[in-house]
Amino acid sequence: MTTANMTAPNVTAPPGVSRRAMLVKLGMLLNGIVALILAVPIVRYLLSPVSHARKTGYESWLSLGGLEQFPTGQTRLATYRNPVVNPWDGETADIACWVRNVDGQKFQVFAINCAHLGCPVRWFPQSNLFMCPCHGGAYYQDGSRASGPPPRGLFTYPYKIEDGRLLIKAGEMATTGSPTANTTSVRPTCG
Repeated sequence: MTTANMTAPNVTAPPGVSRRAMLVKLGMLLNGIVALILAVPIVRYLLSPVSHARKTGYESWLSLGGLEQFPTGQTRLATYRNPVVNPWDGETADIACWVRNVDGQKFQVFAINCAHLGCPVRWFPQSNLFMCPCHGGAYYQDGSRASGPPPRGLFTYPYKIEDGRLLIKAGEMATTGSPTANTTSVRPTCG
C-alpha cells in the first residue's frame, strides 16, 4: 500500500453546504441533546411542588408515650418514628427529641438538633442546660439560648395530651423559621 492511499478519508458535505457549516450544525445538535438531558432534572425540581401532593404523614400526631414516662420537673429523651419514611430508611427513621414536663400538664418538646448547625444536643441535669458538643452552644432548660454560636433557642414541636399519652406533630423537621424562645432575654445569675 502506498502512502497516498493511507490519507484520511475525505468527508463530503451535501452540495451547497460547506464542511464547516455541517460540523457547526452537528455541534449544535450535540449541545442541544446535552442541554435537554440537563434540563430534565431542573424542570422536575421546579415542578415538584405542583406535581406531588404532600403525604398525609406530615399532618399526623405521633405518640411519644404515656405521661408516666415523663416525670414532673424532669427532661427525658424520647424517640418517634418519622411518619414519612421509605422502606429502606431503617433505623434512621427513628428520630430523637427532648421532652420537658414543666408541671404535670404543661410540656415542652424540643428537637434534638442545635439551632446553629444541627449537631445533637445533650441534656445535663446537674447544670439544667442543653449542651451542643460541636461548637459549645448552650441552652437553658426552657430551650432558650444561653451562650455560644446558636442564633436562637431550640426548636419545639407542637404537642397535645390525649388519653394519657403525649402526642407531637412532627412530620416536618424544625427549621430556622420557628425559634422556641426569645433569644434576647436576660437571665438572672445564680448567686
